[in-house]
Amino acid sequence: MARQLPPTAGPDESPKGDPWHAFGYIVSGVAVYGLVGWALDRWLGTDFLVAIGILVGAGFGIYMTYARFNKASQ
Repeated sequence: MARQLPPTAGPDESPKGDPWHAFGYIVSGVAVYGLVGWALDRWLGTDFLVAIGILVGAGFGIYMTYARFNKASQ
């Protein structure tokens, strides 16, 4: 019986970006916009802007991740 080698990854099957960039975009978006929401809460005397800031930051982080990985795959 001949020994079979496992298939090697071709150039099209290799990862297109660093997953730590995705993690960094999302975490930094949540942190920055959450901090901005917290500061606005303190300044305006409200208690809901921090949650909105966190959600907006997560949305921007996901968008930036999509834009970066979509650009890397082209």
